[in-house]
Amino acid sequence: MGCCGTYERVKDQQAGFWRSVFRDRDLMSALFSGILLAIGFVGESVAGPSPLLTGIFVASALVGGWHAVLTATKQLLQFEFNVDLLMVVAAIGASAIGHVDEGAMLLFLFALGHGLEGFAADRARHAIDALGTLTPRTASRILGGGDVESIPVEAIRVGDRVRVVAGERLPMDGTVESGDSAVDQAPITGESIPVSKHAGSPVFAGTLNGDGVLIVVTTRLASESTMARMVRLVEESSTNKGRVQRVAERFTRIYTPIILVAVPVLIGALVSSGFSFSDAFTRAMAVLVGASPCALAISTPSAVLSGIARAARAGVLIKGGAFLEALGHIDVIAFDKTGTLTAGRPELSMIVTAANTDEERVIRLAAALSDQSSHPLARAVVESSKKRGVPLIRAVDVRTLSGKGVVGTVDGERAAILSPRAAGMGTFPSIPPEMAARIASLESDAYTVSVVVGGDSIIGAIAFRDPPREGVAEVMQELARCGVKRTIMLTGDNAAVAASIGRAVGVSDIESNLMPEQKIDAVRSLLKTSRGVAMVGDGVNDAPALAAATVGIAMGAGGTDVALEAADVALMADDLRKLPFALRLSQAARVIVAQNVAISLGVVFMLVIGASLGWIGLSVAVVLHEGSTVVVAFNGLRLLTFPDDQS
Repeated sequence: MGCCGTYERVKDQQAGFWRSVFRDRDLMSALFSGILLAIGFVGESVAGPSPLLTGIFVASALVGGWHAVLTATKQLLQFEFNVDLLMVVAAIGASAIGHVDEGAMLLFLFALGHGLEGFAADRARHAIDALGTLTPRTASRILGGGDVESIPVEAIRVGDRVRVVAGERLPMDGTVESGDSAVDQAPITGESIPVSKHAGSPVFAGTLNGDGVLIVVTTRLASESTMARMVRLVEESSTNKGRVQRVAERFTRIYTPIILVAVPVLIGALVSSGFSFSDAFTRAMAVLVGASPCALAISTPSAVLSGIARAARAGVLIKGGAFLEALGHIDVIAFDKTGTLTAGRPELSMIVTAANTDEERVIRLAAALSDQSSHPLARAVVESSKKRGVPLIRAVDVRTLSGKGVVGTVDGERAAILSPRAAGMGTFPSIPPEMAARIASLESDAYTVSVVVGGDSIIGAIAFRDPPREGVAEVMQELARCGVKRTIMLTGDNAAVAASIGRAVGVSDIESNLMPEQKIDAVRSLLKTSRGVAMVGDGVNDAPALAAATVGIAMGAGGTDVALEAADVALMADDLRKLPFALRLSQAARVIVAQNVAISLGVVFMLVIGASLGWIGLSVAVVLHEGSTVVVAFNGLRLLTFPDDQS
């Protein structure tokens, strides 16, 4: 498909946008209703009232009001009341007293407002659906003889080998079998810089291959890819509503029948005060229109859906309006250490050499012994030797000594990697005093230290550390600017290691030597003294603590089923820098929801008072009511353009 295919896909999406405008039944109904209404008003101004013009107004009302009538009837049959019923009653009432034109205008503007609301919501959903359309429809499967066939992605099975050429989007989740390239993972993880991929690297459907050719072994069906699950979870998030949205919906259900009862009471009161029935009824219809809480009903959904869609584009999966809302109240964040504040994999950070020995000899012997092991520390030694350009040689007679280390023969010389506690035991040499002091200092700074034996003496020591994630200290400062008062590290590691990492990343509090159940207790204790607590972990062993927090946030959820299911919020890339963005987005959503509620209630209050006193007629009430509804809908859509960085 390549770059040209991507360009064509973008053109198709743009054309689809405009086609959707003309295919929207509500908008088209409003358009035809408006045309008939305009013809009627022009005819009235030229020739005056006539049965033909009355018929045109009735036709306009029927075309514009069919959706409202169907919805209101369906709700009435279920003994429920909504704003559609209020609009239909108002239009029928206006027509009954001879204001057919105003009744038609009411239903036209209601249909137009309803159509624009739906169109605005569709634009938010389009931001989500656009993720799904990034996945190619076909894949190039490699056959047994090396031939390649193009087949629908639905026909690809787990274990199939797929070829992805330069400039092509990956059709499936999988693991790179061969090839080197840089892949743009922004749709999944939100990372702005392409990620280097080579044999053994995981890749995701919908991401864009760079300038290399990759052979990928499929690990998931198309329907279960990370992209497909993201889209599905975001679509389902609308069922998980926040407190403000639930209150607004409950208010609307109770408020509507109250207004329906209040209108006849108002008519009776006005007639008893000397108004004609026609004037009283007209004024009551204006009150009925003004009191309809259409804008209030969509004030929260428009913002929540846009916020969730914007977060998904940035690689932050928020699983419902309740959690988008809750993030804005967080003032305490607890972090797991390993894999969250740290990289989760040890690195060889320092080499200490004995007299008359250089670093290359120490790393050469250590790498030779480590090359046959899958232990994380052994992998760190081998990776370090490769980065330093030290030739890797093969050790023989390699044996593991439980609790002590590894011994073997390298270039005919006895070699060993030992725990400092094993040095001096049996036939192993003792650590020189000057090196012992250096090792003790490193261990107090949370390094894991091993000594390297060459021949009959200790030639050096290698120090490992699980380093803090890049930019974590800056993240802590940004969280403070977002209103987070305390950042706490919860770890099962010892106090020395915890203190060292805590100082490096800048958390305000540290709790160490914790068992998993003690992490839950710590989170529950924090909940008693804060507005809201977020727990950030890897989504697997921290799942109980994630569930106990106000909001559970999983790290590195790209491709991880457990993380996606366990957390309320998932940072799809291993990047804590997305956390301040999520908090700022939530806070912006809260502000927009508050604005929308204020606008909707303010307009309702103004229209009810103005219409009751006769200051606002039916036509003006209709225009202002529907105008506020559209304003609220598009105000919520502003979240789709929320910036990644506001620093």
